[in-house]
Amino acid sequence: MFPFIIAVANIIAIVYCQAGEYSADFTLTTALGKIKGTYLTSVSEQNFYAFRGIPYAQPPIGEKRFKAPEPIDQWSGVFDATSDGPMCPQPYSDESEISEDCLRLNVYTRELPSERHPNIKRPVVVFIHPGGLYSLSGQSKNFAGPQYLMDRNIVLVTFNYRLGALGFLSANTKEAPGNAGFKDQVLVLKWIKLHINKFGGDASSITLLGYGAGAISTSLHLVSPMSKNLFQRAIIMSGSTTAQWRISSSQINLLKRQARLVNCTDPSIHNMVTCLKTTNYLQLANTLRFLFDFGEGIPFLLWKPVIESDFGQERFLIEDPVDSFKNGNFMKVPLISGITRDEFVGPAIRILENNLLRNELDQNFAKYAPICFMYESQLPRAQNISTELRSAYLGSGSLHPQRSLKGLSELFADSMIGFGVHRLVHLAARYTKVYYYRFSYEGRNSHIYYPNVTPYGVVHHDDLLYLFVEPSVSRMYNSNDEEFQTIEMLTRMWASFAYKGDPNKAADPFLKNIKWRPFSFRRELFLEFGQDNVTMKEQLYTDRYGIWKQLFPLHWIRSNGKADKNMDYPA
Repeated sequence: MFPFIIAVANIIAIVYCQAGEYSADFTLTTALGKIKGTYLTSVSEQNFYAFRGIPYAQPPIGEKRFKAPEPIDQWSGVFDATSDGPMCPQPYSDESEISEDCLRLNVYTRELPSERHPNIKRPVVVFIHPGGLYSLSGQSKNFAGPQYLMDRNIVLVTFNYRLGALGFLSANTKEAPGNAGFKDQVLVLKWIKLHINKFGGDASSITLLGYGAGAISTSLHLVSPMSKNLFQRAIIMSGSTTAQWRISSSQINLLKRQARLVNCTDPSIHNMVTCLKTTNYLQLANTLRFLFDFGEGIPFLLWKPVIESDFGQERFLIEDPVDSFKNGNFMKVPLISGITRDEFVGPAIRILENNLLRNELDQNFAKYAPICFMYESQLPRAQNISTELRSAYLGSGSLHPQRSLKGLSELFADSMIGFGVHRLVHLAARYTKVYYYRFSYEGRNSHIYYPNVTPYGVVHHDDLLYLFVEPSVSRMYNSNDEEFQTIEMLTRMWASFAYKGDPNKAADPFLKNIKWRPFSFRRELFLEFGQDNVTMKEQLYTDRYGIWKQLFPLHWIRSNGKADKNMDYPA
C-alpha cells in the first residue's frame, strides 16, 4: 500500500485580489498540506498556475542514500512552491543550486478545480529530463520551461531524480541494489496518481514523455513491474534501452573506480558502500568527470540500469528489457518514438578537433570503439565488430577533422540513439500501435553551432526547443517567429496523443492536412518533420541500421521452441 495519508477534506483555497483576478500567489490545499503557488504566462500570453519545487520523497541522505525513495510525509503550515527547488547533485554546476534534498516536482496547469467547476480532468504529461543519467534537471530554467505546452489543455509535471552515483550506483547488495533514480521516477508516478486531481489532472490519463536518458527511462518503465499501470501512453524521444549495449546485475568495476576517487579504499564491497554513504555529495558529483574513459562525456552512459537481484526489495528490473520487448512482456500502450536528423554530432566534433583524441581513436580504433559506441569489448567478435563499423562508416583512410565528420557523427548517432530507437519501434510494433518519426526542421537556434555561428544541423535536443523553453539556448519564440509554426504543430500533436493515444486531429487547423500513419511491417512508415512540410516516408536509415542488425542480431524463439526465420527481423 502506498503510504500517503489521505486527508479527509481536500478543499481548494484560491486567494483573490480585490479586482477579482488571481493574485501573484495563491494557496492550494492537498492531502499532503497547503501549497503556495504562483502563475506564469504562456507563449500566447495566457496565465497558468505553477507549483514548483514540491517534495515528493524524503531527502535520500544517510542510510537512505543508494536505496529506494521513501514518500514524503504531510507537512504543517504552507509549503512555498513559487520557485524552482534545488537540482540534484551533478558535475559542472553551481554548488549553491544543488542539494541532496532534490527530489522535487513541478506541476503546471491552466485551470484548478473550484466550486463552479469541480470535475476538471485534463490529461497529464510527465516529462523525464535528459542528461545521460548524470546531469540536468526538470527545472523551468534548465530543459523544461513549460510556456509552449501550457497553451494546450493538459497538466504538465516535470521533476528531478537522483543522478550519477547517487542515483544509479549498484553493488548487487541489499545496501545498494541499483536503479534508485528510476525508483524516484516511479514514486513521482505514484504521487501523481494520488494527488494530480487537485491540480485539474486526470489520474487515469497519464503520458510519459522522455528525452535522451529520459527516453531510456521511459522505455524501462514499459517493462518494469514497479511501473505497471501507472501510465497509459508513452512518447520516447531520441533514446531507448533496446540498443546494442547490454544490462548486467551490477557495475562493480565502476563502483570501485568511484570509491577510489573519494578515498573509499577498503577492498570490501560492503565497507566501500558504507564509506560512500558518508562521502560528501559534492565530491561524488564532481568526481564523475574523471570516470569517463575517452574524452568528456564518453561513454554516453556511465551509470546504467541493472537487473536487480532479490534482496527482499521491490525490484525495478527483473530481466533484460530487450528480452521483455521481444517476448511481449511490456505495457502495450500507444507509443510515439523517433530521432533527430543529425543527433550526436557533438562527440564527433570534440574528437576530430582534438589532435590527441583523434590520433588515439585512429591508431587504436579496436580498443576505443567499444567505449565510444557502447558495446562490450569482451565480446568474442568485438574486434571484428570494430573493423566492420570503421569500414562501413569511416572507410579505410585515417581520421580527418573535416572528411571524417559525417561518418563519425553518423556512427555516434546510430550507436547512441538511432539503432536503439529503431529496434524499439520494430519490437513494440508487433504488439501495439507505434508512431515513428524523424525531426529534420532546422531553426535558427541549436545546441551545436559548427563550423561557424550557424547550426550544424538538427542535433540531439534540438527538437526539444519546440516543446520546452530552454533559456540557455534560445529565447522564447512568439507568433512572429518562423519557428512558431513548428511549436504549434508539435505541441498540438503531442497533446492530441496525450488525450487519445493518436497524434492526428483532423479538426485542428494546424493538423488537418497531416495524416500520421503508424509503423507496420508491410510499410515501415515514419513521419518526417521537414523544413517546409511534414510528410510520410518509408524505411528510415534501413542500410545503416542493417549493419547493426547483423552485428548485434536478435534470436527469436517461437513458443514451440524452434527458431522462426520469419521473426528474425532487423530489430
